[in-house]
Amino acid sequence: MKILIDTNVILDWIMVREPNAGNAKKIMEQCLFRTIQGYITSHTITDIFYILRKDFSIEKRKQLLGLLCSELEIIPENSETILKTLRHTEWKDIEDGLQMQCAKEANVDYIVTQNLKDFSTSEIKAVNEEFFCKIIDSL
Repeated sequence: MKILIDTNVILDWIMVREPNAGNAKKIMEQCLFRTIQGYITSHTITDIFYILRKDFSIEKRKQLLGLLCSELEIIPENSETILKTLRHTEWKDIEDGLQMQCAKEANVDYIVTQNLKDFSTSEIKAVNEEFFCKIIDSL
């Protein structure tokens, strides 16, 4: 099974943000131990580095990003990916649009996110952490 992990799920895991921290941990463990193939977009790397700047040193953020890059698949974004995203008039948020376009290009099974409403027009089914953990439990 292949999933695109949205930035908010990774932040739930790293920052132990409740009420989703337990589910995020379970999802990330499945991906890090390669029971499930986890994907993130290349812009997720820079977003995480920036968002965590107040909570973690540069060195800790680089270590974390190194772990993510070595254990997850990174979906690259190029001009064609961005242009395809911009052509979708129903995608008002470019960041979410890039997530959806990258998920489509990587042919993942699910997008795991806490922002389901932002993915209502996605061609790839978006599920929240709690729902995806139920899928994991059924495997």
